[in-house]
Amino acid sequence: MENPMELSYKRLLDGNKAYSMSKKIDDPEYFKKLSLGQRPDYLWIGCSDSRVPANEVTNTESGEIFVHRNIANLVVHTDMNLLSVLEYALVHLGVKHVIVCGHYGCGGVRAAMSNNLHGFVDNWLRNIKDVYHKYEKVLNAIEDSDKRADRLTELNVIEQVRNLAKTTIVQQEWKKREVHLHGWVYGINSGLVTDLSVIHDGTEDIDKIYRYVI
Repeated sequence: MENPMELSYKRLLDGNKAYSMSKKIDDPEYFKKLSLGQRPDYLWIGCSDSRVPANEVTNTESGEIFVHRNIANLVVHTDMNLLSVLEYALVHLGVKHVIVCGHYGCGGVRAAMSNNLHGFVDNWLRNIKDVYHKYEKVLNAIEDSDKRADRLTELNVIEQVRNLAKTTIVQQEWKKREVHLHGWVYGINSGLVTDLSVIHDGTEDIDKIYRYVI
């Protein structure tokens, strides 16, 4: 008799077989074409939350979106992982749009709003606390804690888009071609994305101190 843990694990492998078979039924050449390479137009910087998969949320196929995910969709200027993904997406894949997508009900945002200890992750969430501190008057004026968390989620996305624009990677690409930065928030309870209209298309969208001479 198989134990429940093994059955739970095996479900993923069985699911993979079903996925592969369904794709081949729809298009026998699907995986052959997919193996030839990728040329996505989009880089998605999203939250690690299991309820916000980029392809499902946008109803896109494999190969259409290059993805980086971390807790609370942060763009931190010392994060070599994110910066490597960003450079590869822009320089080597020629991505045209970079989307930072947060989501309402984000556990990382809610944790950052409190003064409770959560472990090592608190060092990461400090970046969201900095956003809260920057907009403290606006946020403290919102009495409802859920609405305050929703607004911090939006402000956090806006700040991460600005952080993208401050990178030398993005600014070097702007010298060569058009690259558009976007900020979205996904509603888990509705399945819909809200575009925050925080589009950045060039260095004129950021303060002068962050503009590099390229």
